[in-house]
Amino acid sequence: MKAILLLAASLLGKQILGAEALDVIASAKKLADKPNYSWTTTVFVPPGTGGRFRPGPSFGKTEKEGYTWFSMIKGQHNAVAVMKGGKGVVLWDGEWKTFDEMLQERQPRPERFLARKLKFFFKLPPAEAEDLVSKVKSLKKEADIYSGELTEQGAQSLLTFRRSCDGAPTVSGGKGTAKFWVNDGQLAKYEYHVEGLVHFNGEDRKIDRTVTTEIMEAGTTKVEVPQEAKNKLSLTRLVIASEEL
Repeated sequence: MKAILLLAASLLGKQILGAEALDVIASAKKLADKPNYSWTTTVFVPPGTGGRFRPGPSFGKTEKEGYTWFSMIKGQHNAVAVMKGGKGVVLWDGEWKTFDEMLQERQPRPERFLARKLKFFFKLPPAEAEDLVSKVKSLKKEADIYSGELTEQGAQSLLTFRRSCDGAPTVSGGKGTAKFWVNDGQLAKYEYHVEGLVHFNGEDRKIDRTVTTEIMEAGTTKVEVPQEAKNKLSLTRLVIASEEL
């Protein structure tokens, strides 16, 4: 057991993990080993917080070593993304575009924001849940629910997903909690709540956000990808391979 704890600690930034944290990590790995599964993520933002940002729900389907299909409501758009092998394309206004094509937009348009989020910050639920465990001080178990408070640094990172750089947002008073639901040893649902004051572009915004992800149809999900998306994705990988040569 000591060896397992030390190995897990090295994987999660030297954090010493308790048995409860190891249980959640094992449940996430069990989900990752499934041939396929679906998930839905909802974000609750109370009125008067978060500025004008009101993210809609998102939905995903994935198959092991295959395609990941992801849909989310972004403003007035219902964007669909298809990813495989670290590359991705997005259906935006009726046209399939690669992440890199969308990132070439010079103005801070919604396309650029979405592509950056998907390319640099997107994680499948098992990986996201493991990352969330690393942001918790400690976990306690009641029935099949594991919960705990976020570390200050963990809460700050969830309040803003931007990388550290000049002009990046800063957070004061960041705090939060995380919960994990495990059924039959497999991750079934996870949720985090964060709140704090975010300073960015000379403005202060009070953030209060609860993000809930629920797993569905593990082992019975069918991932259907439009041929146009497959063609665009294949072309992207061919271009990258030729550049590497």
